[in-house]
Amino acid sequence: MKNLFTKYLAASDWLGLLFAMLGLRLLLGWEYFESGLEKFRGDNWFADIQDRFPFPFDSVPPEISWQMATWFELVGAVALVVGLGTRFFAVSLLILTIVATASVHWPADWATLAELAKGYAISDKGYGNFKLPLIFMVMLLPLILSGPGRLSLDALIRRRVLR
Repeated sequence: MKNLFTKYLAASDWLGLLFAMLGLRLLLGWEYFESGLEKFRGDNWFADIQDRFPFPFDSVPPEISWQMATWFELVGAVALVVGLGTRFFAVSLLILTIVATASVHWPADWATLAELAKGYAISDKGYGNFKLPLIFMVMLLPLILSGPGRLSLDALIRRRVLR
């Protein structure tokens, strides 16, 4: 019985990490791909908000920023799903999300923490809407720190190289 319990614990640790990392990659991949498709099919509105981009992104021409954001979201989403270059794309998408939060999702004016907390929402009622980008940033951190997990192209490549 003790041996069975030990095997269960070992398997549950392995499976738990497998499904957690895979789940993060799939959810983030879906969300970033949708966002990239929206930009790909839509009009460039970055010129309207370029002055709100943090340095050094405010110096990049809006057309280049738009293309970079679009393609990092599309390619990065696919890379996350298959687990290829996961840490690179997770860092890239984290930076993109920080810029988006600072320039689009953060409340324009707030004087107290209570006013700032009104922006922690998934709707825009004049207080910002930084809840979803913050959730994405927190979800990207395990991928940056731990990698994509065992069920990924990164892990397959690593196993092949170490042989």
